[in-house]
Amino acid sequence: MTRSEAGRAQVLVVEDDKGIQELLRFTLVCGGYQPLCVDTAEQAETVLAGTLPDLALIDWMLPGKSGLVLTRKLRGERRTRRLPIIILTARGEETDRVAGLEGGADDYIVKPFSPKELMARVQSVLRRCAPEFAAGTLTVGPLALDTLAYEARVAGGRINLTPTEFRLLRFLMANPGRVYSRQQLLDSVWGDQVYIEDRTVDIHIRRLRVALGPAAEHLVETVRGAGYKLSAQPGSPPSEA
Repeated sequence: MTRSEAGRAQVLVVEDDKGIQELLRFTLVCGGYQPLCVDTAEQAETVLAGTLPDLALIDWMLPGKSGLVLTRKLRGERRTRRLPIIILTARGEETDRVAGLEGGADDYIVKPFSPKELMARVQSVLRRCAPEFAAGTLTVGPLALDTLAYEARVAGGRINLTPTEFRLLRFLMANPGRVYSRQQLLDSVWGDQVYIEDRTVDIHIRRLRVALGPAAEHLVETVRGAGYKLSAQPGSPPSEA
């Protein structure tokens, strides 16, 4: 399984309360995310062995291994140390919040919470840790990418992109000016559990340039011996609405 399907960010939900789990699942689906729901830390570890999600919502008080123990373990492993994590818990004391954050969580949500608060926290963490999955409009030079409407435009005109081309462009637009190797792009766009050749990136870069057309194809630059980057036109700094 790839990190995301049809351009949607995957969110691993680790929650044993079925009512809360369903609320989380429904809220995430309505927000345009792809939830992967499990009941225990052990089940979460099984899922993580096969796919690396874009964010994890982990309940503190799980049966068996606690969510805090799971978070600490994920932070200690190379493959998951950068996974954005939000801890969910009914424990709202300051000492508990500090313990959760010091344990490796990026944010902390106290139960009960509203769907609106949940989405705001998810968006905030993704904006900091994985900006390519933040909802809204990314703009670089003549390029505009609406991550909610799933639309790409060049100089105001809509262009057609395949799901892979959309994810690739979104990642590059969220990180303009930064050079990424083929392997880094494979890990970030296709997923680290997808075993395909590095040259696959070259093919999709060529297709993306064709789709962008003369007005924007030059923005996707090849950096000899290093990889690819997206360059903003002078005087048109990247922005996010």
